[in-house]
Amino acid sequence: MSIERVREYFKGFGIEDRMLEFDVSSATVELAAQALGCEGKRIAKTLSFHVDGKVVLIVAAGDAKIDNSKYKGYFHVKAKMLSYDEAESLIGHAVGGVCPFAVNDNVEVYLDESLRRFETVYPAVGSSNSAIELTPDELEKYSTNFVEWINVCKLPE
Repeated sequence: MSIERVREYFKGFGIEDRMLEFDVSSATVELAAQALGCEGKRIAKTLSFHVDGKVVLIVAAGDAKIDNSKYKGYFHVKAKMLSYDEAESLIGHAVGGVCPFAVNDNVEVYLDESLRRFETVYPAVGSSNSAIELTPDELEKYSTNFVEWINVCKLPE
């Protein structure tokens, strides 16, 4: 199970005890916000894309959406998300539990600036009923294969 993979990864940092598991699904922003009792925008959703033969994860605030022109300006390709069936084999986590922790070696992780508005955010930790509360700096520190902070999302008006 990929949550166990994340737990083992977090043991290296001594933070495995901060992982939260729920009796209900947290597979979507809305469900995660309900499970945690927080605003949906504080859920750090992980979006997965194909970019020039590699897999790229972008972690963004729950209320953010990919801005196609910003995305293309940064990556120089049109945004093409991984399919449901590709996620687990290419990333190491299944849809609903995709996160930037303990991912496959060839996966690059980017954090979107939309997350910096919050003192803490809640990304998943490898399953569809889990999360961890992290500051944006901690999210950067613990993300596997972290590349950089980027600005490729738009927020609701």
